[in-house]
Amino acid sequence: MKILIDADACPKTIKEILFRVADRLNISTTLVANKLLHCPPSPNIRALQVPAGFDVADNKIVEMTEAGDLIITADIPLAAEVIAKGGHVLNPRGELYSKDTIRERLNMRDFMDVLRSSGVETGGPAALSTKDRQAFANQLDKILLKLTR
Repeated sequence: MKILIDADACPKTIKEILFRVADRLNISTTLVANKLLHCPPSPNIRALQVPAGFDVADNKIVEMTEAGDLIITADIPLAAEVIAKGGHVLNPRGELYSKDTIRERLNMRDFMDVLRSSGVETGGPAALSTKDRQAFANQLDKILLKLTR
């Protein structure tokens, strides 16, 4: 089992939680992004820079995913592809996506795209709060306990 992070949009505080977990549990963790990223010196953590372009990082994450891996992303289409390959997906706010919930999330995402394309201002997500970070850390602990047994 490894952890792959959709790192272009992953908040710094979430990456820091993941870095600590990678070293504490000796889990291979890879940040995938189309820009150069800093990661702490660790045998368990690496950054992989992919070329710029639409969905290049997402496609690389899907390519690298094996059944049982944990992917950190808020990207719903990426999450759906990872789940189809047998991976687990946790978003930076602590929501665990599953086969049971991903279809609803895809439908909502598509609906919001239609609204935005028709000129409706939908706003973006709220800033990551302390509560969100705690929810992420708690859910991460639960899933890693399950996956590393």
